[in-house]
Amino acid sequence: MLDQGFDRKRALNAMATCETSVLKAHYDALGTLPAVMPVRGPEIGMVMLRGRAGGGGAPFNLGEATVTRATIKLADGEIGHAVVLGRETGKARMIAHLDALAQRAHWAERIEHGVIAPVLAANEDAMRQRAEETESTRVDFFTVARGED
Repeated sequence: MLDQGFDRKRALNAMATCETSVLKAHYDALGTLPAVMPVRGPEIGMVMLRGRAGGGGAPFNLGEATVTRATIKLADGEIGHAVVLGRETGKARMIAHLDALAQRAHWAERIEHGVIAPVLAANEDAMRQRAEETESTRVDFFTVARGED
């Protein structure tokens, strides 16, 4: 049974956007996890990225991106899904496993505090560091008006 307090979309987004090494460290820290059966994958494929001119104009194909997807099933029937950018089969498998476990009320809190919260903090730190690095290269441009005498 899915825990009503667990925000699945937020959790999947946090895990998919974090560094694989960070996710693996927190995944391993959970200890022994229930066994899973693979339903699909992990398999690597491509998706078409679409955009809109000006945000609301006609859609156009921007390009393709490589993604990895996985679906697993726990012995009790819960099914977990994952889709991540890149060729990250191990990461997709971990996320799908955690997604399935989070549907059990007694695992949802452990995953929230043991994986999601630290991963969100790591994501924030990475974004802050990236912003600081970008800010250090900022150039201020200004216009000088020349008057003719």
